[in-house]
Amino acid sequence: MKEMTKSIGLIFLLCLSLTTFAQTRVDALRCELLENPISMDVLQPHLSWKIATDERNVVQLAYHVLVASSPEKLAQDIGDLWDSEKITSANSIQVIYHGKPLKSRNECFWKVKVYTNKGESEWSNVAQWTMGLLHYKDWTGRWIGFDRYFPTDNVEEGRLSARYLRKEFKTEKKVHKAIAYIMGMGLYELYIDGQKVGDQVLAPSPTDYTQNIKYNVFDVTDRLTEGDHALGVVLGNGRFYAMRQAKPYKVKTFGFPKLQFQLMITYTDGSTETIKTDDSWKGTANGPITANNEYDGEDYDARKELSGWANVGFDEHEWLPSEYVQEPGGTYEAQLNGHMKVMQDIVPVTVTPKGNGRFILDFGQNFSGWVKMKVKGESGTRVTLRFAESLENNGELFVTNLRDAKSTDHYTLRGGEVEEWEPRFTYHGFRYVEVSGYPGTPTKTDFVGRFVYDAMETVGTFTSSNILLNQIHQNAWWGIASNYKGMPVDCPQRNERQPWLGDRPVTAYGETFLFDNTNFYIKWLEDIRLSQKEDGAIPDVAPAFWRYYSDNITWPGTYLMIADMLYRQTGDIRVLEQHYPAMKKWINYMATRYMDTEGIITKDSYGDWCFPPVSIEAGRGQIADKKYPSALISSANYYYLLNLMSRFSLIVGQDDDKLSFEKSADGMKKAFNKRFYHTEGFYGDNKLTENILALYFGLVEEGNKTQLEKQIVRNIEVENNGHLSTGVVGIQWLMRTLTEMGRADLAYKLATNTTYPSWGYMVENGATTIWELWNGNTAHPKMNSQNHVMMLGDLLVWYYEHLAGIKSTENAFQSIIMKPEIVGDLTFVNASYNSSRGMIESHWVKSKSSFEWQVRIPVNAKAILHIPAKDLQSITEGGQKIQDNSIFNILESQNGSVTVEIGSGHYQFKTKL
Repeated sequence: MKEMTKSIGLIFLLCLSLTTFAQTRVDALRCELLENPISMDVLQPHLSWKIATDERNVVQLAYHVLVASSPEKLAQDIGDLWDSEKITSANSIQVIYHGKPLKSRNECFWKVKVYTNKGESEWSNVAQWTMGLLHYKDWTGRWIGFDRYFPTDNVEEGRLSARYLRKEFKTEKKVHKAIAYIMGMGLYELYIDGQKVGDQVLAPSPTDYTQNIKYNVFDVTDRLTEGDHALGVVLGNGRFYAMRQAKPYKVKTFGFPKLQFQLMITYTDGSTETIKTDDSWKGTANGPITANNEYDGEDYDARKELSGWANVGFDEHEWLPSEYVQEPGGTYEAQLNGHMKVMQDIVPVTVTPKGNGRFILDFGQNFSGWVKMKVKGESGTRVTLRFAESLENNGELFVTNLRDAKSTDHYTLRGGEVEEWEPRFTYHGFRYVEVSGYPGTPTKTDFVGRFVYDAMETVGTFTSSNILLNQIHQNAWWGIASNYKGMPVDCPQRNERQPWLGDRPVTAYGETFLFDNTNFYIKWLEDIRLSQKEDGAIPDVAPAFWRYYSDNITWPGTYLMIADMLYRQTGDIRVLEQHYPAMKKWINYMATRYMDTEGIITKDSYGDWCFPPVSIEAGRGQIADKKYPSALISSANYYYLLNLMSRFSLIVGQDDDKLSFEKSADGMKKAFNKRFYHTEGFYGDNKLTENILALYFGLVEEGNKTQLEKQIVRNIEVENNGHLSTGVVGIQWLMRTLTEMGRADLAYKLATNTTYPSWGYMVENGATTIWELWNGNTAHPKMNSQNHVMMLGDLLVWYYEHLAGIKSTENAFQSIIMKPEIVGDLTFVNASYNSSRGMIESHWVKSKSSFEWQVRIPVNAKAILHIPAKDLQSITEGGQKIQDNSIFNILESQNGSVTVEIGSGHYQFKTKL
């Protein structure tokens, strides 16, 4: 066995590099790609690894994990924190740390060796994590700031001037280790000796600050030599000081910007020192950032720059002593989800003069972020940047759909040499920018768009022979990334940008095939849990920056669906264990309050939100903000959620609950059919969404399925003239329902339509992301975002699971079913997904007489392939008939398809059709 070890490698997710072989998963959470190891506050981290080998049918049989307190001990194979010894297990994800109790600031270094049916690996490379501050008393400083307005604040507009805070200190000995811990509310930038620490922006991630606050950790050892140093922190509004406060009954605000910080220094002689926030710090609001908030933009006056303010020796005599302020109230937590960062720079494609010294920049792509500008001119010259998603017919900015969000940045020149500037505490959703007041004639090289979203890897790829499908996929990628802002917001441009639950019940599932967003959605689940009221109510928006507790099923029900998605895609049982009590409380709360005597859930708020008007003209100028509550929709979704809870209860060991949920589901099914089924073979008012929900959720009595399927086809082909008619509820289930009832061809037609209403219609009308409304080019602008994700529904799930055939059936892709749909005029699909177990690939090419299929399955996984073929004898792999190769387990051969079970590896199948 030992001589085979060179063919087996271990992929770790070490957060020191952007390369695949330098990544590590700690506590089942992917480390963000920082220059320093992640700091975490989970006492029993879960460890994961991926096995890399060219061998086929590789299965892990056992593993051996070592966790040490120093790299030196680990190099000697000493696991002084945990030596698991050899454990017989095929598990390579979510392996629970069972070592010594971990304490604040512990550094943990680990490695693993695996034993497989093909041999034993060498020890892996070393990965690392560091424990954060586990206890409230570990924070020795106090909250500082100024809980009051300054003359520079624009109270009427809700835009404060930035707060600047500074502190000088001296290190008199050689520094061994220096770790900075910071909670800067609402947003911060940290400087040491004039240089910014880290490349994060808009940090930290937003939360309900009365419930929990995310702190960030930075290893700044290299910044501290012996001698004098200076700390500087700039604070912006963020979500802490709310952008709008005219409706305190609706909008939650938390106060003025404030800071808690400590720098923990360990010297080479073993002594320690802590530099912390106290009243020795100095502060001012009289700096160059004269106004900022997320909706309206940032004003920057370069004439007011505080040259050297974060350096040693700055003259601070006019600054104020910092003041002790009230703490926000929430629990302090290490931020495990990735920071927002500038992830891509985009250059404008055109600069068009518009008269009166105005110019329109077109970046060719709708995205979120801001513009970095180069400019040279006289002191006091004021340049204005206004942002918009599209243009009026006359070429001017279209800003009506922004509502009262000003989405405008101002920069006042200091004068002299070329100046470069970009905002710090705002972002915009835009494609176009109007520049006015710019000295001279701007060129494309004077501006760059900075695309900002949460730092996460793109893990999925999809291309096909259909150009429109590819463009829709690209639009989806841009739209999803644009709306990752420490939480999943609905849109990045208007005066909303809220984390609506109803936008993402299944859409988030599709997102997992594009982005490594596990940490992101784990964080959001916690936001939802913490927003729950004591009686069980869950809001429509979480964190509840808007106090919308409308008590419906479809929006709060997303809580359960995200938990289900995370468990199925990652295998992390803690997601269910941690959230099960809150989910149970909510589902019982809804039944207690809103179930009538016949067993129907009567309460719904939105109905099938934003379903398309019957024609593009019928919707012209119409406001989409209309609610059509539906007891059918609420009851159908409640039935589906009851079945989820039944499955969850079994997984987390609550067997008595399982029986209770099953009984409730059975009662709901009977009540649903009694109330809503019509003997003509349809449900409710015979709307597509109503019929789709009944079929997909399993509410239909067996003898009625065929007739209902015919009604669904009639809904689409006859009543809708070959188009969809679903809003945000129905679109979540549409494509899979059609495919699973044997009409993948009809799903393909919907996916490739270019006439209204369709995703293709958006593309045909210039969309580079996904619209909020099917009729987004004619609807009333009050609610008409051009960069939303909710109407994606299950489209991306359908792309990957059905067109490509990459679908998990057991515990995070341990078992995969690969059954690509060969539909329409498609001649090839090439897709990949880097799962928690490793890379999965599916690349098929079809001609009139043959089918070729390249497949890659990760180690520790198996797949059942449904290969299109006229018979078993016509299938070869690598030039050899599969029936002659014992590695293939032939399960079935009938109806032009052969079902084969395979293990890990790369395969190339060819068949005759």
